[in-house]
Amino acid sequence: MSTERMSGPSPLDEDLVRRLVAGQFPRWAGLAVERFASGGTVNAVYRLGADMAVRLPLAAGGAGDVALEREWLPRLAALLPTPIPEVLGAGEPAEGYPWPWSVYRWRAGANPEAGALSEPVALAGDLAGFVASMRGITLPGAPTAHRGGPLSSLDAETRAAIGRLRGIPEEGVDCDAAAAVWEEALRAPDWDGPPVWLHADLMPGNLLVEAGRLTSVIDFGCAGVGDPACDLFPAWNLLPAGGAREVFREALGVDDATWIRGRARTLSQALIALPYYRRTNPAMAGNARHVIGAVLGETGRNGVPAPSR
Repeated sequence: MSTERMSGPSPLDEDLVRRLVAGQFPRWAGLAVERFASGGTVNAVYRLGADMAVRLPLAAGGAGDVALEREWLPRLAALLPTPIPEVLGAGEPAEGYPWPWSVYRWRAGANPEAGALSEPVALAGDLAGFVASMRGITLPGAPTAHRGGPLSSLDAETRAAIGRLRGIPEEGVDCDAAAAVWEEALRAPDWDGPPVWLHADLMPGNLLVEAGRLTSVIDFGCAGVGDPACDLFPAWNLLPAGGAREVFREALGVDDATWIRGRARTLSQALIALPYYRRTNPAMAGNARHVIGAVLGETGRNGVPAPSR
């Protein structure tokens, strides 16, 4: 039996999830409950029967995402070409568990892995279609996307992460090169158009694929409006250069300034994640290392020539 420590009074395990479900959704009482292993750090996920999932915040910081998804997922779903999570039940605090939680329809598929994509060019097209559809949404009253503001708002945190990595030489990060990429991006023009709808967390762990093609995008806890560069993450955290990455860019019509900001935003997230997760979350740390290598390779700052356009 899995047990996770929350920032609350009760350990989160299968028994607690069974009690929560039975107490609030009697029609689902008795269905099998099984912890679903993932690299996520904000929520725990449990399979409920064959066709559902229970998703519960692991800390108070994730509780706000529950309300956001309940409000916006039904409104976004009809406007997107890719299936997204569907809330089937809105759970409330009980049994010593202190935060709201939700039951979702189970979405089939597996998380893609950088370097092991069977259809990278086709997947790039799928991802571009999803991002373009998000950008085209005009629903009013949208929240601001998490970390969707100006690039400069990430400056202090990014520089601090570079400083931490200088103290971890065994990771082999060229911190001077990373700092140079960051400085270049800060000099790029900010987005001067209207804010657009974003998923804002397009990590491999939030994508599901089957036979190499995108089947679902999950975890909309960061969604909202902001700089379109925020949804370019897959270019460096998943898609290989020399084909798929370029297809993704061309399909979205990304200008140079937006590409530079998107690359820097992806690098920033990786620089921050690597020292934080290197001992505790192999999936997150591994993808952070991949991103750093991909970005420095694209910019020609690790001995790999930068691509010409």
